[in-house]
Amino acid sequence: MSTEPLDMRAGMHTVLARVVQVFGAAHPHHAYLFANARANRMKVLVHDGFGVWLAARSLNQGKFVWGGAGADARQLLSAEQLQALVIGLPWRRLGEAGVITVL
Repeated sequence: MSTEPLDMRAGMHTVLARVVQVFGAAHPHHAYLFANARANRMKVLVHDGFGVWLAARSLNQGKFVWGGAGADARQLLSAEQLQALVIGLPWRRLGEAGVITVL
């Protein structure tokens, strides 16, 4: 597995190659998120079961709050947690069905 950071200028095929390198495959109905060092830019690769798409988001202010430490952190998120992360909410506080479990 590579701990080298992903070039945020990378296109879909380069990001897909990184996912396959790190995880062994891009699984259907999974999203793979990458952020720059300042945590103000994000790329999301999604395999929707039919094809693959790549989305990018950049924040003018603030940062995305990531769960793990280091460039090699992996974490499973629920759909609700992913939605909260992408819009900048405290996603780690969301449990099943949107119940807040951590203060």
